[in-house]
Amino acid sequence: MFRYTKTALVAAILASASVAGYAATTANSAENDASAIGNAKISLIQAITAAEQHVNGKAVQAEYEQTKTGWAYDVEVASGTNVFDVRVDADKGTVLSSTQDKVDQDDSHDKKD
Repeated sequence: MFRYTKTALVAAILASASVAGYAATTANSAENDASAIGNAKISLIQAITAAEQHVNGKAVQAEYEQTKTGWAYDVEVASGTNVFDVRVDADKGTVLSSTQDKVDQDDSHDKKD
């Protein structure tokens, strides 16, 4: 009986240490993103404006994220019945890419409003 209690105690300690480690990593990641946006040469508003003008639509979501080539804004823009993912360079404000979102497989079976 003591052996099982000891094993359970060790497992609980390891589990709590893992959760604490994950929380610290997540917090550091959020802090890194938050401090990184302060280094961007263009603002989120400027990136949204560039994306909206590029596809002639309205932004519905925007994120600041690390890419293979550096930091960029990823702006989702609705234009008519289409939705585009527009990536804007955080230093120059130029549009790096623009791709139209595809309809998700599970969307085709949704009930119409």
